[in-house]
Amino acid sequence: MNDERRTVAHGQVESLDTRHIRADFPILAQQVNGKRVVFLDSAASSQKPIQVLQAMDDVYRCAYANVHRGVYAFSEAATARYDQAREKVARFIGAPSAEQIVFTRNATEALNLLAYSYGRHFLRPGDEILITELEHHANFVPWQVLAQERGLTLRFIPITPEGQLDLDQLDELLTPRTKLVSFAHVSNVLGTITDPRPIIQRARAVGAAVIVDGSQSVPHMPVNVSQMDCDFLVFSGHKMLGPTGIGVLYGKRELLEAMPPFLTGGDMISAVGFDGPRWNEVPLKFEAGTPAFVEAIGLGAAVDYLSALGMEAVRTHEREITAYALERVSEVPGAKIIGPTDPQIRGGVVTFTLDRIHPHDLASLLDGEGVAIRAGHHCAQPLHIRLGLNATARASFYIYNERRDVDALIEALYKAKSVLKR
Repeated sequence: MNDERRTVAHGQVESLDTRHIRADFPILAQQVNGKRVVFLDSAASSQKPIQVLQAMDDVYRCAYANVHRGVYAFSEAATARYDQAREKVARFIGAPSAEQIVFTRNATEALNLLAYSYGRHFLRPGDEILITELEHHANFVPWQVLAQERGLTLRFIPITPEGQLDLDQLDELLTPRTKLVSFAHVSNVLGTITDPRPIIQRARAVGAAVIVDGSQSVPHMPVNVSQMDCDFLVFSGHKMLGPTGIGVLYGKRELLEAMPPFLTGGDMISAVGFDGPRWNEVPLKFEAGTPAFVEAIGLGAAVDYLSALGMEAVRTHEREITAYALERVSEVPGAKIIGPTDPQIRGGVVTFTLDRIHPHDLASLLDGEGVAIRAGHHCAQPLHIRLGLNATARASFYIYNERRDVDALIEALYKAKSVLKR
């Protein structure tokens, strides 16, 4: 970004300058089916700015060598940049130290690491795990498998008709047997923003550890793990302008030190003899083998980009465009918005159905207009079952989206209705 903030003064709050931001994303200069690209699927995976692409390209071209393994210049340079990326991530989420940042492939792997390493080590038959009806499969299936294997009970915080968590039932659901609580900070389907503080405070009262899935919050709003006081936080790099293949597990140091490793092999040991291994210190204990260090450096560049924008400005922009999208989609005859309709408690996601048009058909027709949305159950099938729906359409927004993208979506919805005579 050449140290230039892509924000403009707007009253007391800086707004994103989307014209300059879009220029940083080469893919958005293309056309799809002869149409301007309207990318509305960032909740699945975001696009990448040239600054991230260049940072990774520079490593491969000019400073590539395996990290932690060489005393020559290339290896030392790559190791330094890898360590810097960890420090950037720690600062970005308010972690007390970089050693509490474990690099994983994605949030899914981070949650599986916790199920395997924390869950299998600390949970006993009869213990209870509490999650919510809003969860992505990544924060659902690992706990189902663990519960079946270990004789645990899996319980669920229900949702209200408005799509928010029914926290009035929390005191009944939290018992002395509850040993772990795991929930999404922001729903990837409904966009519901959950205040983590009351859940964490009440979980603490019964002695339960808390995992927060920040996959849909860390890329879109300020998140500070020290203020939140969660035990663990997970998120993926590819949803926040970074590359695929890199994710983050933040954990409190004492818990990470008490947990056994997830994978074993090179680099996660301090020594190996014929009588057995000794584990490395955290976070290296959880990073077996050659790490995705180029991807981590790319994530560090993404963190730089978002930090320069300011996460308050990012959140303000998304709240404004989401409010506009909620208004415009509600005007379309036959459209039904799923989830909260208040943009103050909703992330940059608008999920909806359109009468008598299957979401998959709708997404295909919109693609013909250059508009990319998601269709299906969005890896949250239990939530769709709870809602009585087989599938939904989802438009999700990020820093490069503008009001004209919403207008293009609405125009495409009307055209789809016309084509299908609905």
